[in-house]
Amino acid sequence: MRTALTIAGSDSSGGAGIQADIKTMQANGVYAMSAVTALTAQNTLGVRGIYGVTPEFLRQQLDAVFTDIRPDAVKIGMVSDASLIEAIADAIEYYGAEKIVVDPVMVSTSGSRLIEEDAVKTLEGRLFPLADIITPNIPEAEILSEMTISSPHEMEAAARKISGRCGAAVLCKGGHGIKDADDLLYDGGVYTWFCGARVENPNTHGTGCTLSSAIASNLAKGMSLQGSVRRAKEYVTGALSSMLDLGRGSGPLDHGFDIDSRFLSSAE
Repeated sequence: MRTALTIAGSDSSGGAGIQADIKTMQANGVYAMSAVTALTAQNTLGVRGIYGVTPEFLRQQLDAVFTDIRPDAVKIGMVSDASLIEAIADAIEYYGAEKIVVDPVMVSTSGSRLIEEDAVKTLEGRLFPLADIITPNIPEAEILSEMTISSPHEMEAAARKISGRCGAAVLCKGGHGIKDADDLLYDGGVYTWFCGARVENPNTHGTGCTLSSAIASNLAKGMSLQGSVRRAKEYVTGALSSMLDLGRGSGPLDHGFDIDSRFLSSAE
């Protein structure tokens, strides 16, 4: 069985972060492992608190994973400060990890900032050059490209600029002020658009975490980058279209919408 590692923060409400990543990886057919960067007290209404782990303990988690069950792909999500980013980059370089997906989580769906200012530069300088693909949404792409993005043409320009700085492919995700849910993959000078109708569902908590984890899962299974993105987008669309409605704010996706198991039944 192929394996994938998520390096991210924990979400106590289960809709984003480590919890969403593990659900997604399981649903996409790989064995999921995790290294927790921070504990968060949050729900569908917002983030109440963040408690980060130490760089030393994060490195212990990474050493434990890589020296026993080596991941076929790695997804990196919320990392709140520069010292943790350094620890992750050091481990990836030391173990020669492959198929690296970086989701530059900077702001939660509810609007809470999840990364310190100085950590952004470390993210760009240490982690991005190690990535195979970076998956910013529009607000994150605006920060990273230092551009305003309000059109497909500007998405292309921003993705090209970000990729030019770090050498990785960039998936610029639509859905934040851009018409429809069209995503742009820029890889080696080639633009590929993944078009999709916007799902009218206000419950989008953890959408970015879910997409990046699905991409990592597909890469772990040996799919191409374009194929991994296409299949991941289909999975997220299905999870949104299931219309799960939990919580009083922006609720989670239905990560198990396509799971067919006899253990789901309550019948004896």
